[in-house]
Amino acid sequence: MEITFSLDEIQQVAQKIIAENPQKVILFHGQMGAGKTTLIKALAKELGVTDATSSPTFSLVNEYKTANGDLLYHFDVYRLKSESEALDFGIDEYLYSGNWCFIEWSEKIPNLLPDDYSEITIKISDNGNRHLIFQ
Repeated sequence: MEITFSLDEIQQVAQKIIAENPQKVILFHGQMGAGKTTLIKALAKELGVTDATSSPTFSLVNEYKTANGDLLYHFDVYRLKSESEALDFGIDEYLYSGNWCFIEWSEKIPNLLPDDYSEITIKISDNGNRHLIFQ
């Protein structure tokens, strides 16, 4: 699926992604500032998260509770120097928990990813809109 959208339309995009996504592990790709964290915040809201959401750049993972009591994990593994650092904080337990896992900068942990996941790539268009590819 490909979508071009403005930031004003991000909640509708999040709704569509949740409705059409068979996987609970989603990898997010895009340059810094492309809107990965902003989209993840919209997805969390769509799943009924009422807590304030933010980028886990320094904590590596943020945990939220969805409206139906499920857990959602938001990872930003940009600062990792090796996959062993991810194993040290137990990323494998999160990824195989059956809960929602949204991962920014997953290219840092390619050998740790589960077999089944979805990917979202976001690019900024010349007019400031976002172009999203969801697979």
